[in-house]
Amino acid sequence: MSKIDTVRAAMVAAMKAKDKARKDSLSMLLSALKNAQIDKREPLTEDEENAIVKKEIKSTQETYDLAPADRQDIREEAAARIAVYKEFAPEDMSVDQIKEVIAAVLAELGIENPGPKNKGAIMKVLMPRVKGKADGKLVNETLAAMLK
Repeated sequence: MSKIDTVRAAMVAAMKAKDKARKDSLSMLLSALKNAQIDKREPLTEDEENAIVKKEIKSTQETYDLAPADRQDIREEAAARIAVYKEFAPEDMSVDQIKEVIAAVLAELGIENPGPKNKGAIMKVLMPRVKGKADGKLVNETLAAMLK
């Protein structure tokens, strides 16, 4: 069952429960998924669906962060939307899991004593493996800590 079908089923359940806020959040997520599928002109892969959900979480988090302190209504709505979106987001990789992938990449590239000058080559191989599974900023920070 695709993420679109899952979100649609959850939206129907929210409508039956008369939970307008949840229904609206799910409707926005469903719209983002459908638009991406229309743009691609074929069904989305699971990784693409997960990337779209993460993108929606990130943009809603940005809305939350940029909302003025006196606009509590905007902040509450964004927080509620993020909570709903996280139900459909994949679990992010932990720092330990990221370190394992980095170790595998280092072994594959044959780099025994990685330094800052190797970072570009490592990231080039590393990012496609963790895309959609881990936050890029966390991956970058973890790699930087290992290169010191």
